[in-house]
Parts: sequence; C-alpha cells; structure tokens
Amino acid sequence: MTINMVADHARWPIANDPIFEISGRAKKAIAEHGKENVIDATLGALYDDNGNLICMKSVYTTLKELPNDKIAAYAPLAGTPDFLKAVETACFGDCKPDAHIRAVATPGGTGGVKHAICNYTNTEDAVLVADWYWSPYSTISEEIGRTVETFTLFNEEGNFNVASFKEHFEALMKKQKRVLTILNTPAHNPTGYSVSDDEWDQILDILKNAAKDKDNRVILLVDTAYIDFAGQGQERRKFFKKFSNLPENLFVMVAYSMSKGYTMYGMRSGAAIGISSNEDLAIEFQFSCMHSGRANWSNGTRGAMEVMSAIYADPHKLETYLKEVEENKQMLQERAKIFVDEAQKIGLKTLPYRDGFFITIEHPEPKKLMEELTKYNLYLVSLKKGIRFAICAVSAEKCRKSPALIKKAIDDLK
Repeated sequence: MTINMVADHARWPIANDPIFEISGRAKKAIAEHGKENVIDATLGALYDDNGNLICMKSVYTTLKELPNDKIAAYAPLAGTPDFLKAVETACFGDCKPDAHIRAVATPGGTGGVKHAICNYTNTEDAVLVADWYWSPYSTISEEIGRTVETFTLFNEEGNFNVASFKEHFEALMKKQKRVLTILNTPAHNPTGYSVSDDEWDQILDILKNAAKDKDNRVILLVDTAYIDFAGQGQERRKFFKKFSNLPENLFVMVAYSMSKGYTMYGMRSGAAIGISSNEDLAIEFQFSCMHSGRANWSNGTRGAMEVMSAIYADPHKLETYLKEVEENKQMLQERAKIFVDEAQKIGLKTLPYRDGFFITIEHPEPKKLMEELTKYNLYLVSLKKGIRFAICAVSAEKCRKSPALIKKAIDDLK
C-alpha cells in the first residue's frame, strides 16, 4: 500500500501544467521539423516574426546599465519607494482615480492575485470569476481552501453578460456577506475581450448597490496583466477614473504585471495596488500585503524594480520605452486583425476579441481538437470549453494560415 507523506491539504494530482506541457511538445516539434514548419501558439509571450522572443532593448539596456549592487541588494518588503511611485504612473497613466492608493511590490501579476484571494476572502469562500478564466485563479484558490464560482462572460450579442454577473454576485453576497470578484480586463486572457466603459458603469452599479448594506464587504480585483497592449493611447485606462469616491466597504485592487509590458517574464515583478475612499483601509491593505509577502516570497526582485524606476526617472528613456511598446502593440494588433479577418472569411467563429495576446475558439472537445491540430504541427492550448491561440507568439503569415487549419481540424472531428 502506498503511503502519503504530504499533509492532506497539499495532496494534488501528479500532473504537469497543461500549458507548459503542450509548449514543451511544440518546442520538440520545432527541433525536429524546423521552426518555419511549426506553429507554436501556446505561451503568452511576445515573439517576433522570426520566432525569437522579444526582449525590449530599452528595458534590457537599462538593466545592464545598473550597478551590480542595485540588482543584488534586497528590496524593502513593500518595494523600493521609487518603484512604488513609478508603478502607479505606469498602471494608471493619466487616469488615476481620486482615492487613497497604496502599492506593494509582488512577483508578477500573480502575486497580486494571491494577495487578493488570501487576504480578502475567508476559508471556504467562493471567488467570482468569468466562465472563461486564467486557470491559476482556481489553483491559487484551491491551495488555500477557497473555490471559484463562475458567471457567463458573454451574452447572446457577444458583450459582457451583466445579467449573469449580477445574478451570481448577488447570490454569493447573500450567502457569504463578503465577495471577491476578479475581472481580467482589458485584453482578457484567454478571449481578448475588454470591458467597455458603459459595461463598467453597469458593473459598478451592481457593486455599489451591494455596498449599501454596511455589513457587506465588496471586493473587486482588476487583473490588468495585458493592459499595455490594449487599445489606443489611454482609452483602455479611462475606467480607472470610475474608482473615485467609492463606498468605503467597496474595496478595489489592481494586479499590475511587468511581465508583458516590459517583456520581463522571468524576472517576476509587478504590484498589487489598493484603491479606497478610506485612507485607513488603504493602509490596512498595504500592511496586510507586506505581511503576506514576507510569509510567501519575502520580497520582490530588486533589479526589475530599479529598471522601472530608472525608465520613469529619465524622460529620454521613457520616450524610447513607450515608443518600443507602441511598435510591439501595433504588431500585435496587425496579427489579430489578420487572424480575425481570415477566420470570418472561412466561417471559423471566434469568441469576441478586442485586445491582447490571445484569441479563443469555443469547442465541445478541446483536448481532442488540440491533439488533432498537432497533426498539422499547429500547437495551441486546450481550455475547458475551447482552444486558445496565442497571436503574440505567431508571425503574421502563420496567423493567416492558422484559421484554415483550425477549421479543417474541427470539420475532421465532426
């Protein structure tokens, strides 16, 4: 009889992460057949049209210019003061809400998600997310004795399903009296959807109505991992202004990531940002996150913090960096247009796409479809209800080819 040594709460299925597993298979196929003959649409990272990982020159030049001690030294638990100032500017742009704001450094946007779930829910609570969601939301929740409950993301018109959100949110609030909702927007992973300003007004009306009961605790986490590649100019940041002067029992957090906007995937840096009309609650957030950070990862990556600080302290560096972001964003938007236009031409239905790294196709048997596509050396990620294509990782030409391959594979499975 096999015994178990880990504690009951730490016993999980012995299985590799499915995204990194299929990515590994794609890399093996590239080694065997050549990268020109393989379409690897698995990972959420920017690659150029030659299949090389994009590492922004403005970012890595700044990193290499740093003195060794600026990279090697421990960072304060909350993050360096210059970083905390810079990350607010980087996140909000010209749309900073009129509120008390505190930021705490985290290892990527994932750290912000962990802080929200750990510190703003109770054991056995359910966290409300869309039915199309990034799987670590449930992984993090399960790790600490929480669950996820889902609402239907899209209505019949392909817009945010306000009615479903309202139904599930109000039922959970009645049951728990405390609800954390995670909205991954703009540039939602995996669909590429961005909540519109009008939809934000409707969402906030629901949250504010719940906050009229002073015994309720309404918590909203906005996961903005892909915000730097969304929309034109500041248009996808305007919603931040709507977080001004909210009821004090409606607390908003933002999970900000340097992984995408700075192409610093492996350096694991970002911030959890708390927004409240009550300064005491913003301070409470700050110290709660610092305590959790110390308990989980101690402190953040000093080198990444110093890079952001240096870029925002130097107008020339900032201009160069923002120009590079814009060039990459245009490349991404061109790929998305090519894929969506080609899909429409051949009758391949995609979920509503507005911004970001991914486009998703709904399918009743996603794992079978994923395997079928590997016959054509096309590798993408299977989700619970469909397949995710990473346009960020695929050249414009391969974005043009892929819809026909996907449609053929779907037809073959019928």
